[in-house]
Amino acid sequence: MFDGYDSCSEDSSSSSSSEDSEDEVPSIPASLPIIKNNGQVYTYPDGKAGMATCEMCGMVGVRDAFYSKTKRFCSVSCSRSYSSNSKKASILARLQGKPPTKKAKVLQKQPLMAKLANQAKSKSVVPVEGFDWGQYICSNNLVGAPVSCFKHVPMGMCWGDIAEGVRVEVLNSDTNLSTKVYWVAGIVKLAGFKALLRYEGFDNDSSKDFWRNLCIPEIHPVGWCASSGKPLVPPKSIHHKYSNWKAFLVKRLTGAKTLPPDFATKVQENMQYPFKKLMRVEVVDKTHLCRTRVALVEQVFGGRLRLVYEESQDGTDDFWCHMYSPLIHSIGWSRSIGHRFKRSEVTKKMEGQMDAPSQLFLKVKDVDQSGDWFKDGMKLEAIDPLNLSAICVATVRKVLADGYLMIGIDGSEAADGSDWFCYHSASPSIFPVGFCEINSIELTPPRGYTKLPFKWFDYLREMGSIAAPVKLFNKEVPNHGFRVGMKLEAVDLMEPRLVCVATVTRIVHRLLRIHFDGWEDEYDQWVDCESADLYPVGWCQLTAQKILILEASNCFIARLFLKEETPEMDEFTFSQGISDQESNGSGSYYIRQEH
Repeated sequence: MFDGYDSCSEDSSSSSSSEDSEDEVPSIPASLPIIKNNGQVYTYPDGKAGMATCEMCGMVGVRDAFYSKTKRFCSVSCSRSYSSNSKKASILARLQGKPPTKKAKVLQKQPLMAKLANQAKSKSVVPVEGFDWGQYICSNNLVGAPVSCFKHVPMGMCWGDIAEGVRVEVLNSDTNLSTKVYWVAGIVKLAGFKALLRYEGFDNDSSKDFWRNLCIPEIHPVGWCASSGKPLVPPKSIHHKYSNWKAFLVKRLTGAKTLPPDFATKVQENMQYPFKKLMRVEVVDKTHLCRTRVALVEQVFGGRLRLVYEESQDGTDDFWCHMYSPLIHSIGWSRSIGHRFKRSEVTKKMEGQMDAPSQLFLKVKDVDQSGDWFKDGMKLEAIDPLNLSAICVATVRKVLADGYLMIGIDGSEAADGSDWFCYHSASPSIFPVGFCEINSIELTPPRGYTKLPFKWFDYLREMGSIAAPVKLFNKEVPNHGFRVGMKLEAVDLMEPRLVCVATVTRIVHRLLRIHFDGWEDEYDQWVDCESADLYPVGWCQLTAQKILILEASNCFIARLFLKEETPEMDEFTFSQGISDQESNGSGSYYIRQEH
């Protein structure tokens, strides 16, 4: 992964910073100009500080602290709102159960450090037109990332045997009968949890093909009807093709694969999550990324947590993340590693509160910090937590215990260090000097740095700094299975309450470039291949969450749900099924003929 690196470090004594309490502010070098804006203090390496006015919200601020290359907006929130204001107004209104108004916005202006997360203002969701993954995939000949790429989702560790050709028993919607009847269907195409199914007997006729989520209760292994006393009835469109449908099924299905008999049970077991309401955790403070705060678990959706900061009076000051996110920790974690922590002013706990057990949280790699290790002042490259489309020039600002580092983005740091971000030394979001150049990725230089094109050797010499040794970075690249062009569902990490239709547009070792369909490329995000914020097609439907897509001039926010077809009347019935399944020892099951 890091082949081709040539050290461009120069020996220099590294500086250190001290900030053991939440109120301690590092000293500001006298050589740097200082500008205060909305409570934040900014410094600029070139001394050319300028002001700008946000074209969306009208906030006046420091130009270099503004978002994007054009500096037209104070944040990614305002940039997005401006680019599709009318569309997003409608979306927010529908999310909140309100009629669209001119004042409605998806994103309300927040302080600079709040870009990482936005508040969900309402729990209520008004059902709206559903997004049709099947139509989207078929009409554009798209490919969904397989479930096996997502180890953190239900069935993610045991999906390998689910493939095209597997047979299932499903509700028969091509009938006139007034009662529910079923028929055998085969998987024609897979996209995440969703499968394009074709009833047995249609051969190459795709006119009645339909998409279903394989993890919903209405999908059964072959033999379920026989064991449950349910009728197997061929579709009315083809019931005339054969006089002996039982013989047809026996011939077609003998030796074919089907789902394991306990498939539905495994799905339900995989959807049990250990985090419970009112559990206390430490989570990053979205207004000051350099510190953590206590928050309570308010809701759990498919492993995603809606956390409410303990001091929130009305429960709206919240934060969304997955239970395996590196942003949440057990109570006492901050003190144990020397991380800044905002003490809660709440003295009385609510009934039912408990500290989340430490074993529920993501385990990080053990490291040996003795000897040649990261030091304060070392330079590296890092994904900007406030602009996830950018990999930036960065500095180790403080070395914590257990392998954790406080990282600052050069040229845009608040002088008090309030935007420093905690990364573990094994994090896939930090890289050695030269990573972007070797992998043909645009490296974002420090704001205000004028000696372009940026050269690391020159910059290190000017700053009197050294590069962090390459050997200290995570070099592991798992066989993740992602391919460019694959579709998936992804959390918009700048608005983590939203899950969006997305595409993998680039792969660099274990790093994925995620594009949100319908958005401009500037809103893409670099995400690790093992991120718990990526999900297969159909995950939102399975967990009853919303999914968002912005496509051309049309906006759809869908609370996906299964529509159960009502069988139509028909005089033809056939209630015999075939059963008996044998395991091949690998988790897949073959159908054999009865004797």
